[in-house]
Amino acid sequence: MTTIFIYSAAALAEIVGCFAVWAWMRQGASVFWLAPGLVSLALFAWLLTLAPSDFAGRAYAAYGGVYIAASLVWLWAVEKQRPDAWDLSGAVLCLIGAALILLAPRGA
Repeated sequence: MTTIFIYSAAALAEIVGCFAVWAWMRQGASVFWLAPGLVSLALFAWLLTLAPSDFAGRAYAAYGGVYIAASLVWLWAVEKQRPDAWDLSGAVLCLIGAALILLAPRGA
């Protein structure tokens, strides 16, 4: 349960940070959007260090599936664009892959 919380919080922080840059560069938002965006991206990086993995690459790979699914939630909730069947199918595949990476039994 803790891993899901860490990855979910990290995804939210990353999406918020990236969206702040997107809003500034693509939507003409004020440059002041960058300050909270950078804080949010730093929070994202810190949160990923809390993931229970001995290797950063494995933690990041498993996180990727959660990020993809969270991005589609953002698409729907914030940008008011409903994900289509292709979006949802891709997210399910990515979450299955993330679960395999995260939960696979590994020898010492």
